[in-house]
Order: sequence, then C-alpha cells, then structure tokens
Amino acid sequence: MKRLGYTHTIGLSEGVKLNLPTYRFKPRAGSEWGSGGIFGLKYHMNVLYFTLSFEAEAYFLTDNKFKVYRYDFVGPSPRSGGDTYNAVEAVDDRIFFGGWVNSPVGFKVINNYGRIDFTNKHSHIHSYNVYEGVVTLLWKESAGLEDRWVGEVSSLVFDPLNIRLLVSRADGSMSLGVFSLNLSSNKMELLSDKPSMKGAILGDTACFDVSIGLDGIHGIQCLDLIRGGWTYKWLSKDLKEISVDGEGVVRPLQVGSIAAAYGRLLTFVRGGVIILDPSEGDEGLYFVRLYDFCGKDYGPLRTNHVVVGGGVLIPFNTYTHGILKYREELKNVSRTINYIPTTSNLLYITPPKIRVIGSFGARITSVEHLGTKLVLGCNTMANLGVDDSVPYDIGERDLIFIDMDNVLRRCDDLNIIKVTGNIVGNNAWGGIPLNNYRKALMYVKAGKDNYLRIFDYDIGLPPTLHSSDTVDIDVGKNFVDLSNYNNIVSFKFESEDPRAEIYISLRN
Repeated sequence: MKRLGYTHTIGLSEGVKLNLPTYRFKPRAGSEWGSGGIFGLKYHMNVLYFTLSFEAEAYFLTDNKFKVYRYDFVGPSPRSGGDTYNAVEAVDDRIFFGGWVNSPVGFKVINNYGRIDFTNKHSHIHSYNVYEGVVTLLWKESAGLEDRWVGEVSSLVFDPLNIRLLVSRADGSMSLGVFSLNLSSNKMELLSDKPSMKGAILGDTACFDVSIGLDGIHGIQCLDLIRGGWTYKWLSKDLKEISVDGEGVVRPLQVGSIAAAYGRLLTFVRGGVIILDPSEGDEGLYFVRLYDFCGKDYGPLRTNHVVVGGGVLIPFNTYTHGILKYREELKNVSRTINYIPTTSNLLYITPPKIRVIGSFGARITSVEHLGTKLVLGCNTMANLGVDDSVPYDIGERDLIFIDMDNVLRRCDDLNIIKVTGNIVGNNAWGGIPLNNYRKALMYVKAGKDNYLRIFDYDIGLPPTLHSSDTVDIDVGKNFVDLSNYNNIVSFKFESEDPRAEIYISLRN
C-alpha cells in the first residue's frame, strides 16, 4: 500500500471530516470491456472503502490518512478488475471485500478486435483491519483458462449465527452458486449449486436469487440459518402471474441488488422490483414495474442500495451496458441497448410511496450513507461488448457528496422520458413514479390510430392496482394528461407502432 500526497477534505458532520486523495478518476490503464467504476462504497468505523475498477485499486480513507491497496497479494502486475458488483460487508473491526482481478492481465488483438485473456483471472475475497490498517487475502480461485473463468464474487453476506460469509457467484463459466467462507479457516464450501448474484438476511433465513446467465432471474432460494436446508420459490419467465399491472416483461431480468426491509425481501431487477412476503406463503410474491423500457438495459444493475431513514434508496441507471463496435448481426441489439430513454434516477422507496430524489448521468455504480452526507460513485461509460475490449478504462468516474437533508426533501424540477414505438412495441412499459410531481404530461406522435392502456398502482405492502384506463390515440399528435394519477403508472399500446414517438414531461 502506498500513501499519496494531496488530499481534499469533506465535512461529513459536526467535527467529522474525511480526507480524499482525489474525487475524480480519469481513464487509465485497466484492460477490460469499456468502463468499470467506483464499487463497494462502505463507511465503517470512520473508514470509507471503495474499489476503483478496472484499475484494481482498493481505497481506504479516514479523517487523517488514506491507503491504496493494488491487489498485490493476488498476483503480479499489470492488473485489472477489482469488483464490478459491490461485494462488500463490514463486521466488527473488519471490512470484507470481494470481486475479481486479472493478475497479470493479458490483452491481445485478434482480427482487429481487442481480446482479454482470462488465464490469470482470479475471484477473490480480502479483509481490511480498520485498527491496524492491514489488508489480508482470505481466498482466491482461478480456472487458469484463456476464455473461461470461475464465478466472480458479486455479494458478501455475514451470517452472524455461524460466523461465516455467504458468497454469491453467478458471473462466470464454473464454480457458480452460493458458497460459505469460514472466517476461522478461510475454507470455501459450496452450499447451493444454483447461481446467485445477490443475497440478504430476512428473519432466520438468508435469501438469494437464482440467476442463470443471460436468462436472468429464475427464482429465489432461501437458506434456513438455524435448521439448515433450502426452500425455493420459482418464477415464470415473464412474471405476468405476479405482476401488479397484470402484464409481463419482455426481457430477462438481471438482478442488481437485494434488500431486506419491512419484513419483506425486495429483489431489484431490470424492469422493477420483486417483493417476497414470507408471511403470505406461496401467495406472497409481487412484481412492481419500475422504469421498464423493454429491450433497454435501464435499471438497478451493477449498483447497490443503502438504507436511509428506514427506507431503501437505490439508483436506476440508464447506461449500464452498451456496444460500440459495429456488427451487422448486432445492429438491432446495439440500437436498443445503447438507447437513452431518460436520466439515471435515484429512487427513495418508503411504501406505499416512491420518490425520484435526484437525476444523474450515465450510471451510479455505488452509493453509501455517511453521517449527514450521501456519497455516490458515478461513471460516464458502461460495461461494453466483447468486441470493445481496450487496454485501458474509457470512463470518467467521480465521487460526489450530497447533503442528506436535501436528499430526503428534494425532487428534480423537471424529468423527461423519451421512448419510441419500435423499442416498446405492444408490450407493457414504464412504471414511472408520479407522486412527487405536480404536473405530468405525455405527448404521443403516432403513426396510426391506436389505444393506450394506463395502469395506476402503488408499491404498498402489498402493492395495489388502483385503476386501468384506456385512452384513444389518433394518428398524428396526441396529449395525455397524467396529472390525475398519483402513484406509479405503466403503459401498453394495443398494437405496435414502430413510428411512434413518446415524450413524458414531469414537473415539480
């Protein structure tokens, strides 16, 4: 670890300050696909930790000093990676952090396309002792193969009963599932062979998603921490049977974060949130559509949530994944995935209400609550496709600090949403919170006569559908006043209109 020189001081609350070596990170060496970001933000015992990915640098900042660990214990330089899913947990005097590291990284050019060699790609778990300022490597694993890798560590959950870390692994070619890391022996043990991205403890169980590759979430698996054994709740692929607006989802739902709050499990996915209420047995599953733009990867992906004032605060990002290199066979996919329908929005969920409390750029990769401040790790660039590999990170990343009282009160004065008919087709879309906006207007430039269904529902526990209305849409210009709806609204055209242009203007 190396001590840097100049610092920038941030006041967190009365008498508490934090020294930052920098709060802006320009593109630097770190071979991978597009851009990583600032991940794993965790404030614990006066230490702020985060990993800068793809540079593979872990930062530990306090009020009087800071250290940078460059994953030397994993292998030789040059390195890339670190973490891209916010795998971090804090227990007593230690901060546990996981992820993956290429060490050393291998970059080559094949047929004019950049390629990453995964031979030295390792999954890892480290700990940092906040009293001693010492990093320890607890575990690492590598497949040692050029084009395959072991499951990245995407989530760490501390099991207080059995004194272990429960580890989620779904991104990889092998060694996938839910694992246990014994904190006495540092031995990793497979508990479930069903891949998982995230987990959280709810009551006497630890619950995890079941996510299979690009198919996204298939179900929820829960481990009884007292008696042992697993229980499962399986989901239909389109979630129609549990959707509050009664409509399905057209794309696989990748998992971004899982929160336990109000005695429920909230699994945030692309397209919305799946709510599990264990007190209702088999009937206690709901899907609430939020910012669903069908083929677009808009959503709470590659980010995390934080509990603030008893509510759940989570970013929904507009540009998590993208494709830059043109290929004819990927033209339609590229147009959809690169489409920007609206800003990245910071949502504050306090059932039955949900509020947009801030709008930001391409994506927020991590969020943490520090006294009177909220800190966000932000990025201008997405993770990109395999053909977009370059030997450096191409995003500009920064840390921003926001006064907490402003966070809980504020709402952007204006929010614009823009979609096109060829993106949404005749599928359900939207899930736009309206209850903190005074004026809401939809403009539709239609290519043909059509009907638009509007669903109004809340995110109560349980969620409730309040109304389902049908509006005539004429060819040409149409204005639909949404100001009479006070909750969350989603939409569905009766028939597909590829030429349609839709704008929604929300004003405070």
